[in-house]
Amino acid sequence: MSAASAAPGSPSTPAPSVTPPTPAAPATRAEYAVLACAEVWRGAGEVLASPMGTVPSIGARLARLTFSPELLLTDGEALLIGDTPAVGARSEVTEGWLPYRQHLALVATGRRHVMMGASQIDRFGNQNISCIGDWSRPARQLLGVRGAPANTVNNPTSYWIPRHSPRTFVERVDMVCGVGYDRAAAAGPSATRFHRLPDVVSDLGVFDFATPDRTMRLRSLHPGVTVEQVRQATGFELVVPARVPFTREPTAAELRLIREVIDPRGLRDREVRT
Repeated sequence: MSAASAAPGSPSTPAPSVTPPTPAAPATRAEYAVLACAEVWRGAGEVLASPMGTVPSIGARLARLTFSPELLLTDGEALLIGDTPAVGARSEVTEGWLPYRQHLALVATGRRHVMMGASQIDRFGNQNISCIGDWSRPARQLLGVRGAPANTVNNPTSYWIPRHSPRTFVERVDMVCGVGYDRAAAAGPSATRFHRLPDVVSDLGVFDFATPDRTMRLRSLHPGVTVEQVRQATGFELVVPARVPFTREPTAAELRLIREVIDPRGLRDREVRT
């Protein structure tokens, strides 16, 4: 019998070649930041997610496609969307209409979790996006107060800061836009009733205010970052536990969603650079 006519599996039949699957590349700092932002909405229920920035937008989509399927997302203008398109892509499914007036009414009900940016943030979570320097004669004019006060006293407000530095994490903000824990307490029950700042995510780690005096605490480090790096990049004394864990690693399924479905153009890497 010739080799060409040998029965499959006989000694003269070459074994079929099998190419092992290519292992996924390790998660990048940007992808850890995306995951940390997604975790902000874990267990949020049927609330409107309002992510501001590329990494939070990817994170909100990741949360909706995995552990928080009840999240409501918008197209960034006036429509509630029923699908979860890639960042920058057009939605194909419209669930409802949410014009500006109704959006503001929704804020007042607390059924929204916004993730804002911050030009400055202090140890109590007071946020500034309005100006740098004295308000009467600022060195730099920024966005203005915008909706920060209403956000922080009416619905959960977290923050995303892509460049962790002493210029952003400051001892005292130049102007209070988003209300921190100390100012909410000073204003009384009308300000504290719905006031909650769950998380601050930066390119170095994750922070919260789960301390007796409601000052900022380092909760986790992104892999490759040290406690000393965070301390040097922070303009006030952080609460640092004796043991600080690393931000959890994205699963293979989460990495696939980030890389292939939600952000195939790699926009996350423009916002977080290592």
